[in-house]
Formats: sequence, structure tokens, C-alpha cells
Amino acid sequence: MTDDIILDAVDLVKNFGDASSWLSRAPVVQAVSGVSLQVRRGETFAIVGESGCGKSTLARALMRLLAPTSGKVLFDGNDISDTRGADLRKLRKDMQFIFQDPFSSLNPRMSVGKLVGEPLEVHAPELSAQQRRDRVADLLRRVGLRAEYAGRYPHEFSGGQRQRIGIARALASGPKLIIGDEPVSALDVSVQAQVINLLGDLSRDMGLTLVIIAHDLAVIRHMSDRVAVMYLGQIVESGPTAQVYDSPRHPYTQALLASIPVMGSTPGRDKTTVLGEMPSPAAPPQGCRFHTRCPHAQAICKTDRPALEGDTSDGHQVACHFWDSLASAAPLPNPQPKTKAAEARFALYRAAVEGGTVKHNTEQ
Repeated sequence: MTDDIILDAVDLVKNFGDASSWLSRAPVVQAVSGVSLQVRRGETFAIVGESGCGKSTLARALMRLLAPTSGKVLFDGNDISDTRGADLRKLRKDMQFIFQDPFSSLNPRMSVGKLVGEPLEVHAPELSAQQRRDRVADLLRRVGLRAEYAGRYPHEFSGGQRQRIGIARALASGPKLIIGDEPVSALDVSVQAQVINLLGDLSRDMGLTLVIIAHDLAVIRHMSDRVAVMYLGQIVESGPTAQVYDSPRHPYTQALLASIPVMGSTPGRDKTTVLGEMPSPAAPPQGCRFHTRCPHAQAICKTDRPALEGDTSDGHQVACHFWDSLASAAPLPNPQPKTKAAEARFALYRAAVEGGTVKHNTEQ
């Protein structure tokens, strides 16, 4: 692994259930099936896909919140797949997690000062009580909150403020990598833009590496450097965000991007659609897992699983037997939203990333 790769997953598998146990009649759920990816130091890497595709399970396996069934996870060149106990606790200093629900992830019995300061007690025991309080105050200010909020409790804050508290808690140990599991999906639109802006600022100012899990394509287009598209436990396309969005190669990616509302569009105009619903991860199809919904599927798709491959010069890869012909025939997706409300949302995302015109609002 090269020095610029901070996180490396190799053939990662995570199943739920035990097929070898005669006590269990439930089928084995194949949540993550042979995922390989690399995250470069200092970048924002996004993983997208519809609900149930396994992206949250993948995030937890990368973080070692879940032990992988097989495969490896390397962090800073070290295999952490079997790390446990004190070694895993030590690893938490450099790897932190932002949960989707900012309320359930915060202990309601602990004050904000205690919540944000707890990582310091574990990872920086040499600090005095006053030094910890000063550090907590600095972290709260860094995420756009007032220092005096340290004495309050999570229920006294709005959703946006609670997510900022979660971000401050994740920053407390001085991590190298932060993984966010849909960190803005539970927030109002205007607050989403503020948190996106905040994460971008922190990544730039502190040299953080971010892995963001999301299903909102507008969020990912404007905050990530590279993106991986996940379907039924597998990566079907990955590459630089601009290239994946402007020149999608996999029919599933094309369908996802075609689902973005377009101003002035006519319903049913776009032919880039998928059929039916996602199969159960307890009984995934043979061959290409997308073939049961793909309008371009042929006989080979039902028997042979396509490898993730493509142009290594730009890092754009796709798992499809016919990606070359499909990509050349696909219409370019238009990221412009359709309604006035969506247009305002798009403008907030763009402003948050490009101009910083959306300021941190401590009252959100």
C-alpha cells in the first residue's frame, strides 16, 4: 500500500447469520460481498446507493464497529481486521464515526461538555480538568457553537446543533479519518448545507480524510472528490466524482443520476430506468447482481460476475460486461433540479462548497 492510501479494503465480506448452525433456520444475509476500495489521504470519498444496498454495513466494517466475515481492512498500512481490546481502543484515536441520527448517538444523561470531553479523558489522560474544558470550548467554537453550551444537554438543542456536537465529539481525539454515515440526511435542507460547509472547512483546515455514506446525489456531487456506487453489497462503479456524474458507465449509475429531477422535464421522458425492486441480500442473483433489473442484461450477465475494471489512468472503474457500449449511448445527466424548492436546495449546496456564502448559524 502506497503512502497516500490511508484506508484500504481488500475483498471485504460481511454476512449476518450462521449457515453452519443447525439452530438457525434464517438465511444468511450477504450485506457486503467482496468489496475492495482505497481511500487516499486528505480526500473526501463518498459511497452511494439506494437503501438496503449495504453501504452502512460497509462503513461500520471499515470502522471496525463490525468484525468482517472475511477480507481485510488496512488503516495506515496496518491490518485492523482482527484488532480487539486495548489495541482497538487505541485505534479509535485516529478513526472516528459520525452517526446518522444525532439524537440517538448522544447520551441524554451526559452534558455536552462531558460528551465532547470524554474522548479526551480516554485518549489524552495527561490533560488536566481545566485543559479539557478549554479544549471542549475550542471544539464547540470550531463547529459553530457557543462555549457556554457545554453545560447543556442534548435534548436542549435542534437537530443541526446536535449533529455539530457529534462532529465536535468526533474531532476531540484529533483523528486522521472520519467516517460519516449519512451525517446530514436527518436534517432540514438549510441546515444540511451548513453542516456540509462545516465538514468541508474542517477537512481542509485540519487535513482530515472523510468517508461519507449517502443516498442524496446532490450532496455527494458537491462535496466529494471520488465516489463509489454500491448495489446489493458490491461496488458497481467508482472513480472521480465529476467523471462518474458526467459520464456514468454502469446502467445502475445511469438510472440513479437520471432520477435527479430536471427543471422543465416531462414525466416519462427519460428512458434510463431500472425494473422491479432490489432482490433480497439473503438470496442475491447469480452472475451480475443487477441483471434482474437491468434493461440491457444478456445471457452472460446471468452466469458471470463482472469484475470492477476500467481506465486505470483516471481511476474510473465499472463492473459491467457491456459498459463500453452502454456508456457511449447514455444521455448525459442534468444535475439541475426541477422545483423551486429543489432549486434553492441545489443553490445552498453549491454555495456551501464553492463560495462559502452559507455561514455557520449557531442557532440551527
